[in-house]
Amino acid sequence: MKLKKNFILIISILLFNFFTGISLAVEPNEVLEDSNQEARARNISKKIRCMVCQNQSIDESSSPLAKDLRLLIRNEIKEGKKDKEIYKFLSDRYGDFILLNPPIKLGTIVLWFLPIVFLFFGFFIIFNHNKKSNKI
Repeated sequence: MKLKKNFILIISILLFNFFTGISLAVEPNEVLEDSNQEARARNISKKIRCMVCQNQSIDESSSPLAKDLRLLIRNEIKEGKKDKEIYKFLSDRYGDFILLNPPIKLGTIVLWFLPIVFLFFGFFIIFNHNKKSNKI
């Protein structure tokens, strides 16, 4: 009976974390004492891509590089750097790929508009294929 209660408790906690989006990647020793600075750090971390995982922000990732970047961001905040300065530092060091939403500029225009080009190209191919198959 006790095993069943523990199992239900564990499943409940996991489901709660899954549905509420609570991230367990940020470790307690990383958290800043000032709640405003911590909120800034979390906000910045949510917009920075983990270079190891590549599909997660460093706020969600538990990779060693993500932890190092979170600590770097917190140190920059402690030193009084503004958010724009931190983003610039990171993009200068790692390139615009580190930003989950890279800016639209000449180097990233392909990232932004190539999916649209492929979409139109796909519609064109499907339209022509259907047009030819209706003639038969």
